[in-house]
Amino acid sequence: MSGSEHHIQIDSGKRLAEQPTRGHNRWHPEIPPVLRVDAGDRVTIETLDAFDGQITPDSSAGDIRAIDLNLVHPLTGPVYVNGAEPGDLLEVRLLGVKPADFGYTILVPGFGFLRDEFPEPFIVKWEIANGYAHSADLPGVRISGAPFPGTIGLAPSRRLLAEITNREQALAATGGFVLTPASAGAVPSAGRPAAEGLRTIPPREIAGNLDIKQLTAGAKLFVPVSEQGALFSIGDAHFAQGDSECCGTAIEMNAAFDLEFHLLKGEARRRSLRRPEFSHDSYMPPDSLAGPRRFYATTGMSITREGQNRSEDVTLAVRDALLNMIDYLQDRYGYSREQSYALCSVAVDLKVSELVDVPNVTVSAFLPLDVFI
Repeated sequence: MSGSEHHIQIDSGKRLAEQPTRGHNRWHPEIPPVLRVDAGDRVTIETLDAFDGQITPDSSAGDIRAIDLNLVHPLTGPVYVNGAEPGDLLEVRLLGVKPADFGYTILVPGFGFLRDEFPEPFIVKWEIANGYAHSADLPGVRISGAPFPGTIGLAPSRRLLAEITNREQALAATGGFVLTPASAGAVPSAGRPAAEGLRTIPPREIAGNLDIKQLTAGAKLFVPVSEQGALFSIGDAHFAQGDSECCGTAIEMNAAFDLEFHLLKGEARRRSLRRPEFSHDSYMPPDSLAGPRRFYATTGMSITREGQNRSEDVTLAVRDALLNMIDYLQDRYGYSREQSYALCSVAVDLKVSELVDVPNVTVSAFLPLDVFI
């Protein structure tokens, strides 16, 4: 059963600040809604890329140093869902995704999982057509598309906003890598949303920057509602991504999402649900999202490259698996370290193989061989 149909348009040739009534790049309950819908309504929502148009087909690696991270991520919305109340569970059905014809993957100095290993900027510019992406910057590779929203979620209530702000400021005070509220580059550019709004980089209880590549067409996302009307927003479209998005970017692009909203009244409160959940009724294409048909895998363990053991350190095992895969791609295919790291981010899946064989956990990095042409 479906209700009314709606469409939120974005001018892809303009920055979000030039069309501030279409979206925002901070999370805050006082950002006014772009649209009001009823449960059962369908909405087509157009979105800008994660870096708000700062990367174009003419961009070079040198341009990455001038990127303003305060502009990340431009989100379209909020959408007010009539009848949504705190304690409800919002069900968002992803019906379809229309990708743009240009995408990019970049290494931003100081950002990404292996940021200490990759201090220099790098760019891969992708041409997207007929369900695939290819690039002269990464020759011999063709990436099958499985587009999805990197960032999707709801506004926090004022209470939840304060809770998140306090814990993240406490983490920052102890040296944690946290982007705290900042009005520079904020949309809206004034008032409490600019001064207090949560940055969009991390995922949270409201969902946000989940980067879950299985949220393709056919998926359902369930998010606890904390604010009246839910206040749903979406953006940061990815054409394809490996599980981990290790360099900090996937194949980033503009896109249009077809969505349908449903309400599960009181369900989040009944279950004491604090985190998003998601499902898929039939497995999403391509099958490589479940597991590649052909692959080569490296492993990582909680042992440093200098031979030091760290008991049950999953982060170290992930790092080890990725560095081993980067070494393999350089040796087997002749790619540079930067090309190899970018390819890992868009195509390599990390999986926890075991957690119980103390002291060494094992993480495996799966490279689908069908990406090579």
